[in-house]
Amino acid sequence: MAALLAAVLAVTAACAPQTSGGSSSGKDEKTGTLRVWLFQEVDNRPKEQVVETVLADFEKAHEGTDVTVEYIPVESRAQRVKAAFNDPESAPDVIEYGNTDTAGYVEDGGLADVTAEFRAWKEAKDTDPTARQSVTVDGKVYGAPYFVGVRALYYRTDLFEELGLDVPRTLEELAATAKAIRAARPGLYGLAVGGAYTYGAMPFLWAHGGDLATGKGGSYASALDTPAARKGIEAYTSLFGDANCPAAKCAGMGGNDTVTAFASGKAGMAIGGDFSHQAMEAGEVKGKYAVVPLPGVKPGSIAPAFAGGNNIGVLKSTSHRTLAVDLMKRLASKKAQSALFDAMGFLPTFTDVRQRAAAREPFVKPFVETLAAGTRFVPASPAWAQIDSSQVLPTMFQEIVSGKKDVAAASSDAARKMNDAFGSAG
Repeated sequence: MAALLAAVLAVTAACAPQTSGGSSSGKDEKTGTLRVWLFQEVDNRPKEQVVETVLADFEKAHEGTDVTVEYIPVESRAQRVKAAFNDPESAPDVIEYGNTDTAGYVEDGGLADVTAEFRAWKEAKDTDPTARQSVTVDGKVYGAPYFVGVRALYYRTDLFEELGLDVPRTLEELAATAKAIRAARPGLYGLAVGGAYTYGAMPFLWAHGGDLATGKGGSYASALDTPAARKGIEAYTSLFGDANCPAAKCAGMGGNDTVTAFASGKAGMAIGGDFSHQAMEAGEVKGKYAVVPLPGVKPGSIAPAFAGGNNIGVLKSTSHRTLAVDLMKRLASKKAQSALFDAMGFLPTFTDVRQRAAAREPFVKPFVETLAAGTRFVPASPAWAQIDSSQVLPTMFQEIVSGKKDVAAASSDAARKMNDAFGSAG
């Protein structure tokens, strides 16, 4: 489990970081109110309870301080965070951010360099090396890893038994099984898919030998318009339609929407993360589902999954740097990560904590197998934040499933948009 994330998680910005160690405000107040932004989950209450425990301990340790937390939608984070970088007065002190955002946020000058504090933190020595790379840009650390995440295939065991279906061994069988479920149960999606579910779509592209981009550093070029990538795009978008997941309903769905559809009993299958476990357990499907790695093109293979995960960082603009760093460490501590795993199913970034968690909970197995089979990552460029926030891939998928463009035209347009972003980065 030492190599849970792909080596490409090393996030290296195309341009030199513009941040430095100190607060941009020049202040380091030791009392007052700290503001925190964390991501809203499908079933958020268990996460809130873990966070509330951390905050209670923090406030007890720092007399004269209090913390306010706002849970923000993942989908709109780009606009919110960019606004915060530009308006320090309304900005939070501490944020949760996706590991795909690291390079862009450093390029924007928004995250504080916490290299010295991270290295002095005793628990940091047990952080998975590749998870540590997800907070590192040009050798400097800009946060603490919060959890690692990977997706696999959730399926309804009761439906499969009733309909006499076998668990799919290939992506082709997955599509056939999805259509069989929809045909037998017209009120259900066979496989819940979403036109805005970028990280659920990527395994189809990668499994067919395609890629998002080629290159490194400041010289990336989109690969969406290559024959292999187009095969994967076609495989994913073919799942939209009346035979599985009607485009009118599914084109606008994101990852949380597909998880909600499955958890509420409205789908036979869904691509969900280890971090979706709690939502499933709290839903209608509790006790009626199982999870296997998402299959690849060949029987017995596993489709490469996106090496996801989130981090906790301190904004450079904070006027409470010392307190903010301490809060970051507490939120991302071994104790908190262990509690988050118990509450949400989020895989810890500390190798020792994760090993204990995997031994304790069997649901982790298919996700560990997926990670072990080899994961992939988005281009390690600050341009990715622009590509992601401007919805380049969702637009491409939605144009295809709506019939506005064919795969060739839509992928060519998306590739051009990506290359424009790569060209403007740095």
